Amino acid sequence: MFNFQIKNCCPNTRARTGSFFTPHGQVLTPRFMPVGTSGTVKGISSEQLLGTDAEMILANTFHLHLQPGEQIISEAGGIHKFMGWDRPILTDSGGFQVFSLANLNKIDDQGVSFQSPRDGRHIEFTPEIAIEIQMALGADVAMAFDECPPFSASENDIELACLRTHKWLERCVSKHNKNDQALFGIVQGGCFPHLREMSARIVSGFELPGIAIGGVSVGEDSNEINKIVRYITPLLPENRPRYLMGIGTLKEMAIAVANGVDLFDCVLPTRLGRHGSVLINGERWNLKNSCFKNDFQPLDKTCSCEACQKHTRAYLHHLIRSNELLGLTLLSLHNLTHLIRFTKAMRLAIEEGSFSEDFAPWDSDSKARNTWYCP
Repeated sequence: MFNFQIKNCCPNTRARTGSFFTPHGQVLTPRFMPVGTSGTVKGISSEQLLGTDAEMILANTFHLHLQPGEQIISEAGGIHKFMGWDRPILTDSGGFQVFSLANLNKIDDQGVSFQSPRDGRHIEFTPEIAIEIQMALGADVAMAFDECPPFSASENDIELACLRTHKWLERCVSKHNKNDQALFGIVQGGCFPHLREMSARIVSGFELPGIAIGGVSVGEDSNEINKIVRYITPLLPENRPRYLMGIGTLKEMAIAVANGVDLFDCVLPTRLGRHGSVLINGERWNLKNSCFKNDFQPLDKTCSCEACQKHTRAYLHHLIRSNELLGLTLLSLHNLTHLIRFTKAMRLAIEEGSFSEDFAPWDSDSKARNTWYCP
């Protein structure tokens, strides 16, 4: 049910294309996955999301537990029916959210206790509880509960978090018994190679259907992220999908794919859209700028999204300057489409043998470039 088939391997890098099969369809890798934290990709309907060519999206265990609660979602028929999305869904376990609430939580070997940022009530999260919630939600992929320390943590603290993550993974595996849901483990270890190597060996030993690289994009710069990816991916199983958590910048995705990563997620495209910025051929444009006031060109003539096909830069500028919700939705749609197009272009370049770490379809002479310019 959760078979991963490698289709093509790049002759110049460790990049590969693949198909990850789930109960709600297959995911063609490499692939960017939009983030729908609370059961919605912010400002975008499920029908609009289909237009971005998204195949797999994320929802978050922590936030859905707080509101509306997993029991309501289970009674609705599961997360797919609840949010009207019939393609694959992955649920993050909440480990990163625990990290982001460091001033509200207390972590020990049993789990995490914290004050709810929503209503102040006391909440406990353990590996068992995180798995129970995710089984009730019914996503295709559930993530193991892990401890995600910040980049600034000491080597000793990161090692303790690693050891705790491994013990929690064992408890997650023991608790998980949903046959139509895959459980992924998460490799931690910060920027310390020996800790990353230890974590990769232990997590890989559970032989789960997929494996994730966690503890990145937690305060370190992009060079450190790339070092981690280059070091860790050769240590991970080749016959499992590899998921780099929280990364959605083009350069970092290209480097990760060149080193054998298959899946990505990030809140960046919708966050940028909500603040009036768009991604165009590797650049970020601020649509609030007055230079777009009288610009009646399409936003990006190479893109098939609604913002680019039906509206001008001047109109989008007007919407953003007027604080119209439609503007935020259109820019978010474009940014999601842009990142998904980029991962699809990388897939095509790998298939034709023209892929490299500095891949940019708009600068290429390959089929990937032709596809990029023919929406």
